[in-house]
Amino acid sequence: MSLDILIFGAHADDAEIGMAGTIAKHTAAGLKVGVCDLTRAEMSSNGTVERRAEEAEQASRVLGLSCRSNLGLPDRGLYITPEHIEVVTAEIRRHAPRIVFAPYWEDRHPDHVMCSKLVQEAVFNAKLRNYKPNMPAVQVKELYFYFINDIGPTDLIVDITEHYEQKENSLLSYRSQFELGEGAVATPLTQGYIERVRARDSLLGQRSLIPYAEGFASITPYVVHQFGQAAKS
Repeated sequence: MSLDILIFGAHADDAEIGMAGTIAKHTAAGLKVGVCDLTRAEMSSNGTVERRAEEAEQASRVLGLSCRSNLGLPDRGLYITPEHIEVVTAEIRRHAPRIVFAPYWEDRHPDHVMCSKLVQEAVFNAKLRNYKPNMPAVQVKELYFYFINDIGPTDLIVDITEHYEQKENSLLSYRSQFELGEGAVATPLTQGYIERVRARDSLLGQRSLIPYAEGFASITPYVVHQFGQAAKS
């Protein structure tokens, strides 16, 4: 399936934490948006692989995703290897997105950092005609990075105020991760994490008088046609 936007995360819930409001805003506008989770999060302290998959499916429905995939790479075993780069590259070529998102390259979770690096490598390889020529080369026009745990320099923000309820509902789909239920152990995610995400999104919008915003970073300059009018993507 061809997509307008393809978002990568190391685990199901990464994309929702970082940019669920932006996802909802773009699916509401009719764009085809997909998410690719690199691992099944089998090393998570709470929940099971099966339950996490069910929660990801529920969150996908809340956000109106066109598709969601899981590459089944090892949780806490993501590395910059030819094999891992190849499967991520193949996912990009399979969907031929105009825009790709990945986690920001600095984060307390090593898998988020590795996911960021793998996607950068794969975006580059996807355009090379002589790299795995069994699939057509794909030129991704824009690559942006969303924040999960740690906030870095923010190059642009998206007003997600009208879609904030959808964002919170998508996060609430992952009850195994954010609720300290029976048999669960305390983790940073069960210590008021959703409330902290809400505070972060409120703070990001504050300087522009936006109730809720999500921030993004870009390695390349963000292009505008003229001041006061953002470039159309």
